[in-house]
Amino acid sequence: MAKLYIVPTPIGNLEDITFRALRILREADLILAEDTRKSGILLKHYEIRKTMIPHHAFNEHKTLSGLIERLKSGLTIALITDAGTPCISDPGFLLVRECLNENISVECLPGATAFVPALVNSGFSSDRFLFEGFLPHKKGRQTRLTELSEETFTMIFYESPHRLIKTLEQFIQFFGNERMASVSRELTKIYEENVRGTFEELIAHFKDKQVKGEIVIVVDGKS
Repeated sequence: MAKLYIVPTPIGNLEDITFRALRILREADLILAEDTRKSGILLKHYEIRKTMIPHHAFNEHKTLSGLIERLKSGLTIALITDAGTPCISDPGFLLVRECLNENISVECLPGATAFVPALVNSGFSSDRFLFEGFLPHKKGRQTRLTELSEETFTMIFYESPHRLIKTLEQFIQFFGNERMASVSRELTKIYEENVRGTFEELIAHFKDKQVKGEIVIVVDGKS
């Protein structure tokens, strides 16, 4: 029977993939990849030779009906992103929802997600936490930060390297500098870094550096 598999891929270290994920990628009829060039590195490393087609934020609406028809015809499709678990701040939600609407089986494999090691490494409470992902760049950003300023759960944000300092400066404005936070970057890679402190201490640490890699910011909840 046709099935859509959601397959997490490593966020950095290529060894962080499960045996089951590799088996599914080898057995699938088709692989949907956010960036076929980046995913090609992973597949080549594990000697997986499969047809890949792009599936990303800019084409997922246009390709949706065609993919559903392929699944209905009996194909097994695996969805992967550049790194981590599809649908978590990455494409995939639309396809999963449509598959469920069409009674097409969907199965998500467990695997890498950047915010989990960042949360654990932060040392903040992980019993209850709020995953925000990427904040809006403009419209709604200040409104959302105002709402979050009273949040008591640990908060998790994704951010790009070139916006890190600006975001930390905004966090001082809305959360106050007495709040503790942690910045994680290059998780699972050779130059992995986890830095904990006040927002001012984090700004001082990163402001004169050429920051690279995916960024996860974990902010302690309001006392």
